[in-house]
Amino acid sequence: MPRARSKDDLLNFSEENYSILLKMIDEMSENQLNTEFDFSDDASKKEAHWGRDKNVRDILIHLYEWHQLLIIFVEHNMKEESKIAFLPVEYSWKTYGEMNVMLWKRHQGTDLESAKKMFESSHKKVMEMAAGFTNEELFTKKYYNWTGTTDLGAYFVSTCSSHYDWAIKKIKAHCKKIK
Repeated sequence: MPRARSKDDLLNFSEENYSILLKMIDEMSENQLNTEFDFSDDASKKEAHWGRDKNVRDILIHLYEWHQLLIIFVEHNMKEESKIAFLPVEYSWKTYGEMNVMLWKRHQGTDLESAKKMFESSHKKVMEMAAGFTNEELFTKKYYNWTGTTDLGAYFVSTCSSHYDWAIKKIKAHCKKIK
């Protein structure tokens, strides 16, 4: 799927990937749902997330937590208070992998149904938030000084449509292994 470059694309691509992701999860067999993800035998899957996420819950929680980062980032910065970065202050784009592990650990006691409800709720909130901005506000670089050198839409795209695409690919790879 191409990267969204407009508000309509952002909303459409995000909803499309969201639907694909949920349908894919709903169609997983019990064996696929209950078998731990294991990509250790695939040399092409070297990134840390291939070893971190062990099941569908972990993926949904990861998406949920990134929604929370976006929601806090936008809501806080729109209030014209002191500006905050997208990532929590103790992390940077060089160390966000450590943050992802922390988020993963935080939810090891969360069950799949709760994770699914949390993800569905946060997706709805993020989509409503995105719908409240104009195309110009979302896709004009530096429209908001707190987005740095990029546009606000890039944060939404990365957190929604592109992130959902990542989740779809990961679940698809797992399902292919566990037929």
